[in-house]
Amino acid sequence: MLNRSAFSTALRLAQGFPVLAITGPRQSGKTTLARTLFAGKPYVTLEDPEERSFANADPRGFLARFPQGAILDEVQRCPDLFSYLQGVVDKRKRMGEFILTGSQQFGLMSNISQSLAGRVGLLQLLPFALAELREGGLLPATLDETMLRGCYPPLHDRPVAPGDWFPNYVATYLERDVRQLLAVRDLSLFQRFLKMCAARSGQLLNLSALAADCGISHVTAREWMTVLEASYIVYLLRPYHPNPGHRNFGKRLVKMPKLYFLDTGLMAYLLGIRDVNTLSTHASRGALFETLVVSEWIKRQFNAGQVAELYFWRDSAGHEVDLLIPQDNQFMPVEIKSGSTFSSDWITALRKLSALFGDAALAPGIVYGGDGQYERDGCRVVGWQALAHSSESAAQ
Repeated sequence: MLNRSAFSTALRLAQGFPVLAITGPRQSGKTTLARTLFAGKPYVTLEDPEERSFANADPRGFLARFPQGAILDEVQRCPDLFSYLQGVVDKRKRMGEFILTGSQQFGLMSNISQSLAGRVGLLQLLPFALAELREGGLLPATLDETMLRGCYPPLHDRPVAPGDWFPNYVATYLERDVRQLLAVRDLSLFQRFLKMCAARSGQLLNLSALAADCGISHVTAREWMTVLEASYIVYLLRPYHPNPGHRNFGKRLVKMPKLYFLDTGLMAYLLGIRDVNTLSTHASRGALFETLVVSEWIKRQFNAGQVAELYFWRDSAGHEVDLLIPQDNQFMPVEIKSGSTFSSDWITALRKLSALFGDAALAPGIVYGGDGQYERDGCRVVGWQALAHSSESAAQ
């Protein structure tokens, strides 16, 4: 198993909370992480019908089997168990006693907030970060290969091609989850919705337009988007809105979020991209690169046990900065460019935003599809492989 950046965070949280909850998309390595770090604890998956039936019928008897705690996988399948867990951990008062995992964020989190508030340390685990792949000797040699394969663990720890793995992932996990949560009857419509979302990664999310293009209602589009968010398939990046009293900013800033997939391999598959040659000239290559960079920053914050606090900035005139990264009381603006050769016009929006923020703006950065790291016109310019080094490499 690759060394995960979240190992130290998981151990830290287990020392300070009686329950550690690990959530994230299916096949992101949650169970492997839990069983590696807490190998001495019994493991039970509530996907098993017999275990699930026992937990639902007799939650007190089910938990009594684990006097030293346990790893409970896909625990959101038994919502009544959470209230009994509260009684157990409150009585024993031991840290790191139970490790819970779940792949549906709102199912897990709603039960935690109702029954285990204040007793749970939360770790959100996404697929491998580029740094984890590099340290394990598994990072593909080129940018396009990296984007095409994506970062889900099974595509790196077994001999399976993306074109074989992703169709099964979509059918086995995504569509099953949607059936369970929303009772979707017409899966062809949901498949179309998924593909249309992939085509919009890196763009402002207009739900009404998306719904119209898919032939579904606005309400349905919102429900399906909520499921994709809660399943860690997509992430909605919010626009930054300064204090209303800030005189430097115009009043007309966009209010819609930007849609991003959290894995470029899944996005490429849904776009119909099956090989590197197609990807290299595809109209969505720039969006794939932007998606890769944004997802890497989200992973860094999640792996540190933080809530992802990232923004973008765009005004009504079309001036935009792809990422605003809060650091203390300041912001670092970051532009993302898939080109491999630096262009001086890349820093235009960065300069405008830096002037608006004044002292609140840190030195701006550009992440691009080339190699090397250097200073140019007051900006830190870093190639994409800097993302595969320490979290400071592209941010300092």
